[in-house]
Amino acid sequence: MTQTLAPTRRPVRQLMAASVGNAVEWYDWYAYTFLATYIAGQIFPPGAGNSLVPLLSTFAVFAVGFFMRPVGGLLMGAVADRHGRRAALTVTILLMGGSSLLVGLTPTYASVGVLAPVVLVCARLLQGLSVGGEFAASTTFLVESAGPGRRGLFSSFQYVSTTAGQLAASGIAALLVGNLADPQMEGWGWRVPFVLGAVLSLVGFWIRRGAQETLSEERSKGPRPGLFDALRQHPRQSLLICGITAGGTLAYYTWTSYLPTYAELNAGTSKSDALLAGTLSLAFFALLQPLGGMLSDRFGRKPLLLFFGLGFALLSVPLLRSLNGTFTSLLLVQCAGMVLLTGFTSISAAVNAELFPARVRAAGIGFPYSLTVALFGGTAPYVGTLFKEMGRPGLFPWYVAVLCLVSSAVYFRLPESAHNELER
Repeated sequence: MTQTLAPTRRPVRQLMAASVGNAVEWYDWYAYTFLATYIAGQIFPPGAGNSLVPLLSTFAVFAVGFFMRPVGGLLMGAVADRHGRRAALTVTILLMGGSSLLVGLTPTYASVGVLAPVVLVCARLLQGLSVGGEFAASTTFLVESAGPGRRGLFSSFQYVSTTAGQLAASGIAALLVGNLADPQMEGWGWRVPFVLGAVLSLVGFWIRRGAQETLSEERSKGPRPGLFDALRQHPRQSLLICGITAGGTLAYYTWTSYLPTYAELNAGTSKSDALLAGTLSLAFFALLQPLGGMLSDRFGRKPLLLFFGLGFALLSVPLLRSLNGTFTSLLLVQCAGMVLLTGFTSISAAVNAELFPARVRAAGIGFPYSLTVALFGGTAPYVGTLFKEMGRPGLFPWYVAVLCLVSSAVYFRLPESAHNELER
């Protein structure tokens, strides 16, 4: 007999447990992106006559962290399916706290030579493992905590909390850049957000300890799924998640993480203007998420996905070409992209969770999603910077547009799942 999802007794507390911990996870993850130009000069050797070489190395390490995310999605997803969602969420927050502290304490290249980038790579690998597991467990936890007709709304808090963490990272970075001289930022200022992230991880750990488990008792006591059961038994759903995610993750990381650096490199925007525009647009983006979730609960998931996919396919090139180095142009471009992006981010957790049965839901979501993010989202800053290095920066907007068009083709064929019952 199929057991359907029942609402939890304390839904607000469930949202708090998922959201606060998720915000801390993503604060740690994004602090690296916003401070990439400072990390580049301290951890990597200078390029011979080319200032982009250390920055390329920094973004390469950013991409390396992403390639641990599929491993984290698979392993922590399996923990969530076997031992409960709360157990997996506890492990991921502790992993992130330790890796964030390691980034903050990484020695400089001038002091220890090649050991400095080695330590940084190890820290980013741990962060990737944690973040991959976090999405698998928290996505499942959030959607399973929702009552009837509210899965889209609850799903939207995945990116509300993600954006809150990103906003905190951006805001703290902007505050440090605005109040510290360059020598101070390069010497010790860039380390402060990572040490703070380690402290905040302990807060997230404490809050998550009081969360209510959403995996049913029947499932938790039944036969435990194998590590690759989701892939073997549900190959179509796994491929669907890849297609759904490809355009979304590229657009997401371009607009929310890389765009300030892109504007600096290609339009001459100042660092302070780029960070401030990023912070304001992220706040706007967070406010849009619940609205997108509620709309999907009423009208379905497909209309929002198509709004996102076709919108970016048509507008990525003109939006990025309109950057002219001013604060206003960057803010408008970012906010326009955030409106379109909401069609994907506000409901991706619900769409993914609705594809898999409860027995393998977390691992089924975690591996294909994280693999796709690693291939297309994690490489976005590196690809964009590489196009600039090659003297062809105009190719990057087309890259975003084409991949969003490919995902739109998947959205057209996706079955509507907003009003289906969710197995627990």
